[in-house]
Amino acid sequence: MITALEALLRCVVILVVFLVLPLVIGQTEHKVMAHMQGRLGPMYAGGFHGWAQLVADGVKFAQKEDIVPADADRRIFQLAPAVALLPYLLVLVAIPVGPGGFVGQDLDAGLFFVLAVMGIGVLGSLMAGWASANKFSLLGGIRTAAQLLAYELPMLLAAASVAMAAGTVSLTGIMGAFHWWWVPWQIVGGFVFFTAGLAELQRPPFDMPVADSEIIFGAYTEYTGLRFALFLLSEYAGILVLCALTSVLFLGGWHGPLAGDLGWLWTLLKTFALAFVVIWLRVTYPRLREDQLMRFAWTVLIPLALAQLALTGIVKVVIS
Repeated sequence: MITALEALLRCVVILVVFLVLPLVIGQTEHKVMAHMQGRLGPMYAGGFHGWAQLVADGVKFAQKEDIVPADADRRIFQLAPAVALLPYLLVLVAIPVGPGGFVGQDLDAGLFFVLAVMGIGVLGSLMAGWASANKFSLLGGIRTAAQLLAYELPMLLAAASVAMAAGTVSLTGIMGAFHWWWVPWQIVGGFVFFTAGLAELQRPPFDMPVADSEIIFGAYTEYTGLRFALFLLSEYAGILVLCALTSVLFLGGWHGPLAGDLGWLWTLLKTFALAFVVIWLRVTYPRLREDQLMRFAWTVLIPLALAQLALTGIVKVVIS
């Protein structure tokens, strides 16, 4: 049992991480995209390398007028950003960062918890699209619902493969059972999980619900100021959670040289390396169509996830 003071300290640490690391990922995206695409805009604010770009964006959002459309469902419209953001805060509580109980709350069914709670964030987009009284927003919400049919099943199957290999659905237990030979063995499951996670976060090339060239900005079209900033923060928090989970499930999390002393650092390095990949994909690949995502999920991702699950079962039988 943890003491009240220890519980309070863990809550403070998790809240600080939740508020800081997604902003760091957002700042990194500005810089990486600026270099990859030769965009000079994010390089000016504050002088050296545009170090104050993040501050400038925050000031800009804070100064913008908070507008609620006259025909919108006001309560649902105002609640949607919080519904999109808070699930990722809850997920961070259950992700083990380092050995020796370096986790907000060690849950026996941690894997089930994080997958279930991550799915709640999609409701924020659905609520925003329906409540905005805007046809483009509604189309964005409908596209968000349609993508659920593509990514949810392969993501669950890929995670189930790791749970079967470890013999537990506790994230801490999975870390305790990890062996380095899992990395090549579970690499297919890692690819499926990471790709499905990108679709859940509506990140390119799966950003059809916010396709600016087709439906302005989808479910978020009518949002301004800090409420719009909360949706952006939820996107970067989702990147943090997806990359941290992929690191824990498929890349060994805190395992690495000097893991006993620097375990949390290895988790952080792997998480930001995967976040770089997320940004890189945004710069590199064009947006798919909804039917292309469905075809890719049901003809590629799901068969790969089932094959990984079958391989895991065979290996478990042989080892036992």
